[in-house]
Amino acid sequence: MKTFNDVSGRTWTISLTLGTAMAVKDKLNIDLLTPEQGDPPLLTRLGTDEIFLGEVLCALLESQFEAHNVTAEDVRNSFDGQTLLAAQKAFYEELVDFFQSRGRADRSKAVATQMKMIDAAVKAIEAKIDALNIGQMIDGAMSGTSPVPSV
Repeated sequence: MKTFNDVSGRTWTISLTLGTAMAVKDKLNIDLLTPEQGDPPLLTRLGTDEIFLGEVLCALLESQFEAHNVTAEDVRNSFDGQTLLAAQKAFYEELVDFFQSRGRADRSKAVATQMKMIDAAVKAIEAKIDALNIGQMIDGAMSGTSPVPSV
C-alpha cells in the first residue's frame, strides 16, 4: 500500500488488489491488471492523460470517500499538480509491487520503465526549452529570415 496527501491534507492510500482492480474495471471498464493492452496501451494513457489518470485514481480511492466525508468532486478539486504527481507516483509504485508479488516481472518492469520514460521525457523537453534563444527567435521571426521553431 502506498500513501500520499492531497492539497487539503487528507492522506489517501492506494492499494491494488484483485478486488480494487475489479472495482475499477466495473466502474470504468479499465483492466489495471493488463497495462500493456489497448491502443495506446493503458500504461501510455495513464502517463500522458491527466484526466484519465484522475478518473482511475478516483475509482481506486472511492472506498475511502466516506471515511474522509468527501465526494468525487471534492477529491478532484483537492488534486492540484503536486498532489496528482504524488498520487501517480504512489499508483505506479503500487502497480510495480503488485506485479512483482504476483510473479509478473514483465509487467513490473514495464511500469517501472514507464516511470523512467516520463521522467526522461520531461527532462529532455525542459532541456530543449532551456536551450531556446528567445531573442534570436523573435528577431528571426520579425525579419522573416527564420521560422519559429517548435518545442
